[in-house]
Amino acid sequence: MNTPQTSPNPSACPCCFNLQGLFNALEFIKFSHTIFALPFALISMIVAAHGLPTLRTVLLILLCMVAARTAAMAFNRWADWEFDKTNPRTARRSTLVTRATACALYSLSTAVFVVSSILINPLCGWLSPLAVLLILGYSLTKRFTAYTHAFLGLALAAAPMGAWAAVTGDLLTPVPWSLAAAVWFWVFGFDLIYATQDVEHDRRSGLHSFPARYGVNATLAMATLLHILAWIALAVFGWLAAMSAPYWISLAIVAGALVYEHRLSRTGKLDQINVAFFQMNALVGVALFIGTALDVWMRY
Repeated sequence: MNTPQTSPNPSACPCCFNLQGLFNALEFIKFSHTIFALPFALISMIVAAHGLPTLRTVLLILLCMVAARTAAMAFNRWADWEFDKTNPRTARRSTLVTRATACALYSLSTAVFVVSSILINPLCGWLSPLAVLLILGYSLTKRFTAYTHAFLGLALAAAPMGAWAAVTGDLLTPVPWSLAAAVWFWVFGFDLIYATQDVEHDRRSGLHSFPARYGVNATLAMATLLHILAWIALAVFGWLAAMSAPYWISLAIVAGALVYEHRLSRTGKLDQINVAFFQMNALVGVALFIGTALDVWMRY
């Protein structure tokens, strides 16, 4: 008698299991959000190199960016594990991977970041411990200051500084500093908007955040001011780097995206805030990168 055929069980397939584990890990660290910091590192890189640096430098910069962000997000999830489980918006995170996996992720990624930095040049190697302090340390600041969002901005502002140092071997010109300032203001502002979703949870849990301390209206007003400063800093960067028409056109697109982001954030609706956070901020980075790339290509 023939044995009945049964449908394969995906959970019993090692390949399917491993693939699902990879997807879970990528979701755990919000890998898709890499698009926020990466364009600014690439902008800094191509402006510093007047085009593309060597393939080795490009690959090491990309490796540093991915490793740094993975380390930062995995450490953030590990450090906030218990807090995230009590927040309906973040409760799913602890179901994606184990806390031990989160620890392994940030440990391995930190090591990859430091080694890659050393391989780029001496300046990047010497600065890597400071970068690690920034990218990991900001996750702990919510325990004692309402300005944790500013620390996140500093962590992401290190991206264009690191890319410039990777290409030139120094940070003696004001050009990368102006871009870093723009990233700091921009991230500080959009993280304030994002944090308005958790204001009640932060208050109940005894966590410090700007919205929990000052309220939503004051938070949105502060975010508006910061994004005005971010746009001004981007204009200063364009002037210092002697950018031409494509960059300034992209800067106009950025202005429109930021205005629309603030209109959406004032609705108070979760889905609108998520659009403001992800889609509009992704547009900011991508538009600036395309404008800068076209500018550099036309000039060099």
